[in-house]
Amino acid sequence: MGDLNHRVFVKAIAVALLAGAFGFALPEVGAETQPAGAGYIDADRPSAPVEIDGHVLFRVRGTSVLPAEKRAAAIVGRIEALAADASVPVETVRPVEVEGATGIFMGNHRVLMVLDADAQLEAMDRKVGDPEKISMRELESAFRYLEEHTEIRDVIMSGGDPLLLSDRRIDELCRRLRAIPHLEIIRIGSRVPCHLPERITPELCDILKRYHPLYINTHFNHPDELTPAAVRALALLADAGIPLGCQTVLLKGVNDDPQVMKALMQRLLAARVRPYYIYMCDQVAGAEHFRTTVEKGLEIIRALRGWTSGLAVPHFVIDAPGGGGKIPLLPEYVESITDDAVVLRNYAGGRYVYRQPAVQESILVG
Repeated sequence: MGDLNHRVFVKAIAVALLAGAFGFALPEVGAETQPAGAGYIDADRPSAPVEIDGHVLFRVRGTSVLPAEKRAAAIVGRIEALAADASVPVETVRPVEVEGATGIFMGNHRVLMVLDADAQLEAMDRKVGDPEKISMRELESAFRYLEEHTEIRDVIMSGGDPLLLSDRRIDELCRRLRAIPHLEIIRIGSRVPCHLPERITPELCDILKRYHPLYINTHFNHPDELTPAAVRALALLADAGIPLGCQTVLLKGVNDDPQVMKALMQRLLAARVRPYYIYMCDQVAGAEHFRTTVEKGLEIIRALRGWTSGLAVPHFVIDAPGGGGKIPLLPEYVESITDDAVVLRNYAGGRYVYRQPAVQESILVG
């Protein structure tokens, strides 16, 4: 942790997450929260990353400071986005309201367990919070909900970052969840392996591996984020038997380039992380400078499929506004379908015909 105590360091990283999301740089943060050794990597690149003791942020199109009025709009926009979520019909997303925690019913068997309902800002998935606010007492309503709803088999811990909690608290959460017989899978969403790899310790991994099947989805947006420290943290998790996935957001000026995205996906696989999703950037105020067209995302998928390992091709999705869930998008490979044949184009543009099975008439016996 260097010269910073744990709490100050966590605050510095939380600011860094917001900086990376909104396009402004850490020099705007008070000097007392800055780790030593800040510097730029490859500053001639338009999307040159900023490295702070191994933690990588990005400047977008050569601009590392977002004007104050745009930062304010970004904050308001994200609060408005959260408010909009509350208006989603209960049939689609049913909230379980408890003090300090929320479980959100996502489908007929999955629950998103948001660990800090007071967190009103997000980097890309809506919340960055203070883990010190959370108590097990405040989570009891969520646990009761999970115990009562036996159709739920998959719980996803998010909201704030679960891996910023203490080892003891993580152990308590996982133990309570694993004690619910019908919960088959525990998932954790975390940016910690990218932004705070020092947090991934052998002691933490010893705790997590007690609660298999347990999965971690992390978040890398650029190959330069896979620093040696990040790769070591991922190796510790993988060695503990934890399957690792990555959720990437398509960001203009950062990774909206087929070669950059291919390098990211290949480096993730080499670090034992399976690329899981590429998301279109959310429609929120203040983030317009990060948004690309859907066509750009499809171009990137075309540049991956067939041109690299199939393991390196994630799902490209839009998280539909209004609670519609993740909707996958694919380039069009089917030219036509008839009763007799399907005409296809492969990744290289070659045209192929696949014959449909012959329709056989029923034969009456007796």
